[in-house]
Amino acid sequence: MGVLDAVAARVAGGATVEFRPSGSSMVPLIRSRQAVVVAPVDPSRLAVGDIVLARVAGTVYLHLVSALDPARRRVQISNNRGRVNGWTGHDRVFGICLAVDGVPRAGTADKVRPG
Repeated sequence: MGVLDAVAARVAGGATVEFRPSGSSMVPLIRSRQAVVVAPVDPSRLAVGDIVLARVAGTVYLHLVSALDPARRRVQISNNRGRVNGWTGHDRVFGICLAVDGVPRAGTADKVRPG
């Protein structure tokens, strides 16, 4: 199990988690090893441009919501360099990124899943 799998399990269980993901696929929104805060999300409230923790085709990503399909209860996940990871169901969208290096992301607080 990778680091993002472990974080996804904690967030799916209701925890808000701070961690430092590595990689360059989300630059400049998130740089490698910057601290991020991820909280459980209500996927029905997501918007294009939100950064979410989601499982797509067996892999967990901290990537962008690039398209929405509310009728089929799914979202499309992509990195910040134009690569589409694919579509995933609401049940596999675990959390939303609330802050990067202590800077809150606008419009995310009202998307946190209550309780």
